Amino acid sequence: MSRRSKVEELDTRIDALRAKIKDSEDLKVQEAVFDNHTLMDLYSLASRGIIDALGGSISTGKEANIFRALSAGRPVALKIYRISTSNFKAMQDYLHGDPRFGSIKGSKRSIVSAWTKKEFRNLKRAEEVGIRVPHPIAMRDNILVMELVTIDDDPAPPLKEVRLNREDAERVYEKLCQYISLLYNQAGLVHADLSEFNILYDGEPIIIDMGQSVTLDHPMAQKFLGRDIDNVVRYFQKNYGIGSRDEIISAIKSDAKAKGPAR
Repeated sequence: MSRRSKVEELDTRIDALRAKIKDSEDLKVQEAVFDNHTLMDLYSLASRGIIDALGGSISTGKEANIFRALSAGRPVALKIYRISTSNFKAMQDYLHGDPRFGSIKGSKRSIVSAWTKKEFRNLKRAEEVGIRVPHPIAMRDNILVMELVTIDDDPAPPLKEVRLNREDAERVYEKLCQYISLLYNQAGLVHADLSEFNILYDGEPIIIDMGQSVTLDHPMAQKFLGRDIDNVVRYFQKNYGIGSRDEIISAIKSDAKAKGPAR
């Protein structure tokens, strides 16, 4: 497919998505997603060969929509942060404590663009130390292109929608404890919003939504770490009767001594 035909296909698909919208509230959301600047960024990604075609919507979150797309013939997820409806105050709180992005100021778009770049870099950093995350492919302004995690071509469900047997629950819990420690000790990050809502499951746990993840020198890093641990323990205690806050903290400290300081 030529670059021009990719752009034309993308244009046609966006128009088709808009045509399907009947509910006025949904229309507002879609108009917030596909503003002119975002459309130009989508066309740029298509012309560079990163996106071949745009598919249907997978989910609509508080601040972003996720769509199916094709990249080099394989399915990917396209996460588009909405400029007009994102919580900029909350984003700034996470950005300003991060030395990588603490100087970001200015327009709403520049803040959302920094947030998207932060999520892209955090995913790469987590993946590099062996944590299962959606593989980040590319980003441009408020658009993040990443691996689409599926089961039989359907998006993998969040952990909150899965019922595990006892053996699998123990295995997944241990893996998540390992991921929390790896993220802290090797990647030098704290997820800062880890829960059963931000963990996908395809037979193994996959950590998602890392835009808010912070470096260890963020003033709230330790508080966020404690909250992540509490969320994981609460979920597994409530549903499977396993998990201990103290054992996770002990494992993190033990790994820190064995592996040296986080980068």
